[in-house]
Amino acid sequence: MIVTTKELFKHAYGKYAIGAYNINNLEQTMGLFEGNVRSKAPFIVQLSKGARKYTHKLMLEAMMKTASEIFPDAIFAVHLDHGDEETCMDCIASGVYSSVMIDASAFPYEKNVEITKRVVDAAHAKGIVVEAELGQLKGVEEDVKAAEHVYTKPEEVEDFVSKTGCDSLACAIGTSHGAFKFSGDQKLRYDILEEVQRRLPGFPLVMHGSSSVPPGEVARINAAGGAINGAKGVDATQFLGAAKRGVTKINIDTDGRLVWTRVHREFFRDQPAKFDLRDPGKIFMKEYADFIYEKNCLLGSVYQADAVREAILAAKK
Repeated sequence: MIVTTKELFKHAYGKYAIGAYNINNLEQTMGLFEGNVRSKAPFIVQLSKGARKYTHKLMLEAMMKTASEIFPDAIFAVHLDHGDEETCMDCIASGVYSSVMIDASAFPYEKNVEITKRVVDAAHAKGIVVEAELGQLKGVEEDVKAAEHVYTKPEEVEDFVSKTGCDSLACAIGTSHGAFKFSGDQKLRYDILEEVQRRLPGFPLVMHGSSSVPPGEVARINAAGGAINGAKGVDATQFLGAAKRGVTKINIDTDGRLVWTRVHREFFRDQPAKFDLRDPGKIFMKEYADFIYEKNCLLGSVYQADAVREAILAAKK
């Protein structure tokens, strides 16, 4: 059942966060759906601009439609992650996406407002909801790059939401894209989050760059020939603390890549004579499903799918 993020956020607000997971291929798709259905969690499938180039947008869109048939118990949103205006408009026209993110955060404030408003108007006309961003996360995410953190300014959020009409807001509170998130005394800026929530009570907030970069995964990758040094992520025990402060969506991408890398490095190290791509693929799908289940437990979204479905269906009567 494909729904909008707005419908998911209404049920989650203040209680738990929805996992938003980036995928790029078939194996990730199958593992993602298996893990969420097993944990009975609502979720968000994130397709980035880069993923749409890698697998081709039509293939990804077809997989989303097919997955909703193969997994009838799944309740999820199909979301464009970090889209520019052109990509947002293409996704809005596709008829597959229930949500898009317009990331115009690199532009000056007024330009961000202008671009976001155009996307919101086009999306709302089709019943699609929009996530926008104020502030910038350090690191690289597809075509989005920032050398330093540009924290969200709470004094801007009311004006921005009012002028753009966006449905959720990604805030920069100290997380960053990639596997190298924290150094020194850097930490999540709950003070910023709390002030944003005070100014926008009940409004869904989003936390990007939230992979926890499990040390165990990194160690196993390195032991199997990898060279990932100094990787550090978000403390996953802070997810529920963020949820209580208005965060309804938490983005996780890097961790899934680490699982993929660990499975494949270990498989070919231990079985160098193998060359059938399906052999490590089968292992990855199970491992990724297990990872999703565990992550949903930390987000608090396990066993929420039935209640979300009932709430959505009741609202439509």
